Amino acid sequence: MAAMPINFDLGFDGEDSVLQHVAPNLRRLVARNPSKFTFRGTGTFIVGMVDSAVVIDPGPALDAHYDGLLKATAGLNVDYVAVTHTHRDHSPLARRFATAVGATVVGCGPHPQVPEPDPTDIIDFGVDEDREVDLASGTKKSAHDDSDPESPHSNHRDGGIDLDYRPDTQMAHGDTIAGAGWTLEAVHTPGHTSNHLCFAWHETSALFTGDHVMGWSTSVIGPPDGHMGHYLDSLELLLDRDDEVYWPTHGNPIRNPHKFVRELLAHRRHREQQLVDSVGKGVTTIEAMVRTHYTHVSPKLWPAAARSVQAHLIGLVDSGRLNSSSGTSRLTDEYSLNR
Repeated sequence: MAAMPINFDLGFDGEDSVLQHVAPNLRRLVARNPSKFTFRGTGTFIVGMVDSAVVIDPGPALDAHYDGLLKATAGLNVDYVAVTHTHRDHSPLARRFATAVGATVVGCGPHPQVPEPDPTDIIDFGVDEDREVDLASGTKKSAHDDSDPESPHSNHRDGGIDLDYRPDTQMAHGDTIAGAGWTLEAVHTPGHTSNHLCFAWHETSALFTGDHVMGWSTSVIGPPDGHMGHYLDSLELLLDRDDEVYWPTHGNPIRNPHKFVRELLAHRRHREQQLVDSVGKGVTTIEAMVRTHYTHVSPKLWPAAARSVQAHLIGLVDSGRLNSSSGTSRLTDEYSLNR
C-alpha cells in the first residue's frame, strides 16, 4: 500500500536577514540558520504596530539575527517576546532580546528534563547520517549552512534543546496576551515537544504554528519528550478550529490549513497501520521496519527514520495496540501485537 501523499510547498518567498512585510501588521525576519531541519531558516515574526508589538520565536543564538531583530524593531514598543517551544532554533534569543527592548518573555514553559541517551540502546545500520538531504523531501540543504551538526529538533540534552529558557509568564491553553490591534491566544499542541504552543491571532484568523505544522516537511517527533500520540491528538485539535492561514516558523504560510492537516493525519495514520501490519507479519524490530519501509530514501537517513518509527511505536504501545519487550519502547526492543 502506497503512503498517503502530502502536498509539500518546497518554495520559499523569504530571504535570510531581510525584513519582510508579509501581511498587514505582520513582518518576518529569517535567521541565517538553514539546515535539513530548519529549511531556509527560523522565521521570527513581529506582530503589531509602533505602539504595541510582540515578537514570536526570536530564534537561535546568532549575533547577526539579534542585531537584525534590534534593527527591525527600532522605534517599536515591543511588549512581549512569545516562544512556541524550547528548541535551539526558536528560544535562545528570547531573554537577551527581551532584556534589550524591555519586553516580557511569555509562552511555553521550560523544557522538561530528559534522561541521558542510553549508549546500549542504539541501532547500527552501518552508515553515517547524511546532513545533505532532508528526510521528508529528499531536497539538498543550503550550501552555506553553518548550523550545529546535531539536530536542532533533538529532544536529548546533548542535541538541540534549550534548557536555559525560562519565561517571565508561562502561558497555558487558552491564555491570551494583547496589544493595540492584536490578541494572541495560546493553543497547547504537544507532540513535537511536550511544551509546544501555537498562537492564534484573533483579529486575523491566523495561527502561528511553530513546528507543529509546517508546509515544507513533516514535523520531527523525537522521543523521549516528543510523543506521536500527543502529536496526532494536537493535529485533530486544529481541525476543530476555524483558522484561515497558518504561519509556521519555517517555510511559507499554509493557505488551506484544514486540507493540509488532514493530509498530515492520513500520512501518519497510514504509517501507524503499516507498522502494526508489519508486526503481524513478523517484522518485529525497528531496524527491520526501517529496512522494510524506507527503501525509497538513502540508507544514510535510516538512523533518523528509526527515531520516527520509534515515536510511532511509543504511541502504539501507549494506546494498547502493540507491546514492547522492555515495556518502555526502546530502539532495540522486539514488538508484538496486543491480542
